[in-house]
Amino acid sequence: MSGTNAHVIIEQSPDAAPESLAGGTEPAVTAWPVSARGPEALRAQAARLASFVRENEGPTAAEIGHALATTRAALDERAVVVAAGREEAAVALDALGQGDPSPAVVTGTANVTGKTVFVFPGQGAQWAGMGRALAESSPVFADAYAEAVRALEPHVDWSPADALDRVDVIQPASFAVMVALARLWESFGVRPDAVVGHSQGEIAAAHVAGALSLEDAARVVALRSRAIAGGLAGRGGMVSVALPVEKVTTRLVEG
Repeated sequence: MSGTNAHVIIEQSPDAAPESLAGGTEPAVTAWPVSARGPEALRAQAARLASFVRENEGPTAAEIGHALATTRAALDERAVVVAAGREEAAVALDALGQGDPSPAVVTGTANVTGKTVFVFPGQGAQWAGMGRALAESSPVFADAYAEAVRALEPHVDWSPADALDRVDVIQPASFAVMVALARLWESFGVRPDAVVGHSQGEIAAAHVAGALSLEDAARVVALRSRAIAGGLAGRGGMVSVALPVEKVTTRLVEG
């Protein structure tokens, strides 16, 4: 620089390398949210998206799902396409665009003025390794889960690594996961206006509502599950039959 004038040459910086959305591996299933202001607009939006998918081979299914979830407005009329790959998603979008049902599409209308309810399930919602990946990626979930496990420790003889093959393991472990999930939602600003639960879920709901301390809730769920395992389990059975009561009654036999 010299004299009374200064000249600066500005060059555009290099484009940042796109961040990998799936760690280099495409997920087995992806969810594509689609929304519009009404049913007809939703069908038109689905048709446009299906055309885009077939005309543009570059974006992966995960990249499309990420863009739909993070860059598009969430309007009242909504659908979610859950599919294993681009072509399966495009076929589901075709069905949505034509107003036809598809097992890969869930539709609904958002009730943006409604209140929030946390529903805590009973036994049967568990699976091996539940919460493990979330604990590795979310410190909030990991800390809340560890706190719940510590509250359970005086009343149980198992560790979180044990198999889910006993009712007195399944129910307290599910309780800890449910409490941790509630705390994770709350960390995002999602707070329930009401809670409801069944079995150990009812105990988790009572704690999240503030009716029970974590220590009291942990004691109740642990001792309750021990009582079931020691004196009630194995003495009967339950079955869920997807039939009207009249048809079930005609199929029952004496004894």
